[in-house]
Amino acid sequence: MAKKRKKENSMPIKAIKAPQERDSSSCFEGDRLNFLLDKLQRSVELAKASKGQVPDKIWTKLHFAIGVNDVTRVLERMPVPDLNTNSKEDDKTTRAPCKSPVALQAVLLATDCNPKWLTKHVPVIAASRNVPVLALRDNKGSSLRLGQLVNVRTALAIGIKARNSIINKTIEEVILNSKTAEASLATVQ
Repeated sequence: MAKKRKKENSMPIKAIKAPQERDSSSCFEGDRLNFLLDKLQRSVELAKASKGQVPDKIWTKLHFAIGVNDVTRVLERMPVPDLNTNSKEDDKTTRAPCKSPVALQAVLLATDCNPKWLTKHVPVIAASRNVPVLALRDNKGSSLRLGQLVNVRTALAIGIKARNSIINKTIEEVILNSKTAEASLATVQ
C-alpha cells in the first residue's frame, strides 16, 4: 500500500477580512446625507456648466466611475501603495513604474442593496488602495438618490475620479469634515 504524503509546499490561505464596521460618523444618513447629496449636486451642475463642447455622457465618464463593476475595475487597476520603502535602488531594479491612468478620490456606496454581497468587496479593495468609502444609508433608497446624482435610475456605487475639478474639492472638504467628526467623537469617548 502506498502511503499518503502531506504536501510540504502547501501554504495556508489567508482570508481577507473586511474592515471593521464603520461607526455612525462615517455613514451618511438623514440630514448629513441630504447635505452631502445637495452639495455634490450643486458642484456637478457647476462643473457641467463649464464643460465646453464635451457631450454629457462622455463628461460623466471622465469624472465618475458608475456602478459596482466599473468602480471595482478602476480600483483593481489602481496601484497598491507600497508600504515597504526600504531603499530607492530596490524599487528601480525590481519594479517597472506602473502608473494607473485613472485614480479614484473616493467611493460613494449605497448600503441598501439586496443581496449585500453585491457591494461587500468594494470597501475591502478601496481600503487596500487607500481610497475612502462614504457609505450612504437612507430609508427612501440611497441607490435611487445616488443615481440621480449622475442621471441614471439607480447606482449602488459611484467612484469619483481624481481630477482637478469642483467635484473633487467638494469631496475633499466632505472627507476632511468627516475625519474631524470622527476625531472629536474619539476624544469624547
